[in-house]
Amino acid sequence: MTVAEILDGKATAKAVRAEVRAAVDRLSERGVQPGLSVVLVGEDPASQVYVRNKDRAAVDAGFVARTVRLPAETSQAELEAEVEKLSADESVHGILVQLPLPAGLDAERVLARLDPAKDVDGLLPASVAALVLGRPGLRPCTPAGCIELLDRYGIGLEGKHVVIVGRSMLVGKPFAFLALERNATVSICHSRTKDLGQHCRSADVIVAAVGRERLIQGDWVRPGAVVLDVGINRGSDGKLVGDVDFAAASEKASAITPVPGGIGPMTIAMLMKNTLLAALAANGIAPSEVYPSASSLD
Repeated sequence: MTVAEILDGKATAKAVRAEVRAAVDRLSERGVQPGLSVVLVGEDPASQVYVRNKDRAAVDAGFVARTVRLPAETSQAELEAEVEKLSADESVHGILVQLPLPAGLDAERVLARLDPAKDVDGLLPASVAALVLGRPGLRPCTPAGCIELLDRYGIGLEGKHVVIVGRSMLVGKPFAFLALERNATVSICHSRTKDLGQHCRSADVIVAAVGRERLIQGDWVRPGAVVLDVGINRGSDGKLVGDVDFAAASEKASAITPVPGGIGPMTIAMLMKNTLLAALAANGIAPSEVYPSASSLD
C-alpha cells in the first residue's frame, strides 16, 4: 500500500500570494498600484462569502480593492454601464463580475462590456481564444492554479496521459489546453462517457471536476497516478468533500489534493497573480522587472 503525497494548496497559495505581494511592493516604487474591482449584484450568500475572501486576499496583496455592490433590482443597462465605467478606469487593472447574476440579468451581455485586458477570470471569448491559439493572455484561475500546484511540486506533464473528468469552460476544457501546452496527451470524459472507470485507470494524472461527491473511486486510480480533485461538495454529514474518494485513492496515488485545502486556495491565489500581470501589462512593465525570482510570472 502506498501513501500519497498531499499536494498542499493552502501552503502553496500562501507562497504565491507572498510572491505577488513582494512584486507589488516593488511596483509601488514606480508609482503603480494594481487595482481589482469586483461587481456583486444581489445578496446571494455564497457569492457574499466568495467576494469577502477575494477582497481580503486583494488587500493582503497590496492592491486597491473595491467591491461595487448593487441591489438585485439593478437593470441590465445599469449593470452594463457600471462594467463599462470600470473598463474605462485606468486605475482598475482587473475586473471580476461575480456570478451567478440574479434572474433576469444576461451575464453574457454584461461580460461583453468588460475590457479583455482586465479579464482576470480569464473566461472572456478573447481570453479563451488566446488560450486555444497558444497566445499570451490571462488564463482561467482554477485550471491555472492546478498547473501552478503541479509545478511547485515538480510534477511534469510532458508525455503523461491526463484524464479530465468534466468538460466545463471553467475547468475541464481550459485545463485540457494548458496540459497540451505542456505536451501531455489529454482525454476529456463527461456524463456520456462509457466505462469512466476504465478511462481513469489509464491515466497518469486524473483531474476530477464534475461536482459529484466521491465519483472517482479508489480502484479507478492507477498505482502511482497523480490526482487533482477540483470538486467541492457538501457531504451527507455536512462536511466538504471532493469528487474523489480521498481515503481510497490515497492508497493508490503517488500524489493527491485534499478537499478542502487543495485547489480552492490556488484559485484565489491565481486571481491575485492575474491582477498583477494585468497591471504590469497596462504599464508596459515586464514581469521580470519586479519579480526576477519568479519566471512563472512571464
